[in-house]
Amino acid sequence: MVLTMAPAAQADAARDGQWWLESSGIDKAWTVSKGKGVKVAVIDTGIDTSHPDLRGVVTNGKDVSGAGAADGSKPLGTLPEHGTLVATLLAGRGNNKAKIAEAKADAAAQKIAYEKAVETAVKEEKDPPKEPEPIKIPKPGPGADGMRGVAPEAEILSVSLWMGTENPAGIPVEDQVPTAVKWAVDNGAKVINISLGSTQPDWPTSWDTAFKYAEDKDVVIVAAAGNRAGGMQQVGAPATIPGVLTVAGIDSSGKASVDSSTEGISIGVAAPADPLVGGLPGGGYADWSGTSGAAPLVAGVAAMIRSKYPQMKAPEVINRILATARPAGQPGVDNLYGHGILDAYAALTAKVPQVEANPMNTITEWIRVHRRGPESLSSPTTDPGISTERSDIKSIAAPAPQAPQQSLGALPPLLVLGFGGLLFVTALGGILHYVRTRRRATISASTASDSVAALRLVGSSGAKDIFDELPESGSDS
Repeated sequence: MVLTMAPAAQADAARDGQWWLESSGIDKAWTVSKGKGVKVAVIDTGIDTSHPDLRGVVTNGKDVSGAGAADGSKPLGTLPEHGTLVATLLAGRGNNKAKIAEAKADAAAQKIAYEKAVETAVKEEKDPPKEPEPIKIPKPGPGADGMRGVAPEAEILSVSLWMGTENPAGIPVEDQVPTAVKWAVDNGAKVINISLGSTQPDWPTSWDTAFKYAEDKDVVIVAAAGNRAGGMQQVGAPATIPGVLTVAGIDSSGKASVDSSTEGISIGVAAPADPLVGGLPGGGYADWSGTSGAAPLVAGVAAMIRSKYPQMKAPEVINRILATARPAGQPGVDNLYGHGILDAYAALTAKVPQVEANPMNTITEWIRVHRRGPESLSSPTTDPGISTERSDIKSIAAPAPQAPQQSLGALPPLLVLGFGGLLFVTALGGILHYVRTRRRATISASTASDSVAALRLVGSSGAKDIFDELPESGSDS
């Protein structure tokens, strides 16, 4: 989990800096869907729900670290701002602080003007002017400033965990992640965003159950591929888990980001990662970069699809994102770009063939192949991470023993004659080899006193050159 951040952006600059809204077709996709009614779980370092761009966005939450607020609203760990940055990119609704300030300024000016008018009327002994209608001050809410996320009408579930340093509550991240995934599924998440990862492609066995549980419950899981700047050269877990939609990063020119993206065969799609802007705890903004920010852009598009097509299954949602991605890199599936670059509008509107299987594979099958023990379970289990499948392949019986035959007939004599003939042929070959060797030795010995020109050819056919028979003599003749 790595990001680069410069806390300098202002509210209006934050909206102006969201170049990806146009380049990824997101603003055009808003004419079709904005993610209304879809819950997206953000499993991260906690979200500051008081941020002006997130008013009304976070509807529920849970802390699984044991060190945060019960509702996941307390930023935690060495990068406490991370969760708020991710949330504003995914579902920020902007703010109307500028309009509020403008209305307050107008109200103040109106008050001053009215008081002066009354004062003038008193001096001139005239009737005071009629008091004007008060200017209404808007209540804080969505607006044209600040961060507008990909799915501004989606709901967020904040699941906070402790990352980066030793958890003061003593709960390791290996235990926090599966707990977070299960809680998100049980509390109605149709999409889960995980913008964190390890430097290793493998994951703890304890995660199998939770990710299979999400798969069984038809939940789309989106994960960041990781960043080279953070020391990752290849995609790490959980982005390597089968069934997860892994997101790589591109820069504003549409090229794979040198610092903000790794590579690997598990990458599904690429999305903007460098540079980014996002909201900070306390109401501020920051410039940053990384696939941590690319993942929520894709998760937001998944939410828009699930809002537009509520009956669509998770494999189809993922397939729409992959099938409509703009080609990039090598033909087919590229190690840097996956299936291509995110196109939100096409993902929502294009005609895409229906699929049954998740194009990112399935954790269920992976568990069946890689985690099954030597013996299958003898009774059903409610644990979704353990396969209860029974093999339908019938066992093959061992061949029955056969009694030896009493008489072998003419076989023994034939075997004796056969081996006798083989011995005769071997002896004859040995004699011929001895004669040939003696002949070569005689010819070779003559090379010590005779010149090459004086040597006689062996045989009269003339089919062989003398240098085929003679070894190198070393003579200058």
